Amino acid sequence: MKVAIILGSKSDMPTMKKAADVLRQFGVDSVAFVISAHRSHDLLTQTIKDCEKNGCEVIIAGAGLAAHLPGVIAAMTVLPVIGVPLECRSIDEKGRSSSGLAGLDALFSIVQMPKQIPVATVGINNAANAAYLAVEILAIKYLDLQKKLREFRIKLADEAKNNGGMGVEL
Repeated sequence: MKVAIILGSKSDMPTMKKAADVLRQFGVDSVAFVISAHRSHDLLTQTIKDCEKNGCEVIIAGAGLAAHLPGVIAAMTVLPVIGVPLECRSIDEKGRSSSGLAGLDALFSIVQMPKQIPVATVGINNAANAAYLAVEILAIKYLDLQKKLREFRIKLADEAKNNGGMGVEL
């Protein structure tokens, strides 16, 4: 059981680390790469081939702005690809931070893949949800993982019951 996590830039690492953390929580191995779809196409192509050979079963790809990385990967493999649209922040000459379109550009780019080459897409910056989806996909095949996922969901439901309901004091 292995998931590849591919991010387009080192600046995406803090967000995409959340995916690795969730996978680790479920005992799913992961391997991560920083590769630009635009600047390192040959390296990306070889990496996808290596991922397939080395037993990766799902790929999580995070990208911002035009966010072509998940779609390019999906075009190279029949493995499920989960795209994480990332909000890209830029710093102007006065040191002010700006997020431009706040990740909407990346969301639209990833979610609007052409027919026959789908990319599952999670919310902006939600790498953790990408990992939970990867776990669900893998749980179809790995019954021990399915059991962990069911236990996790029961725990979530219990926590929700204990934290909500009638009679909450504000």
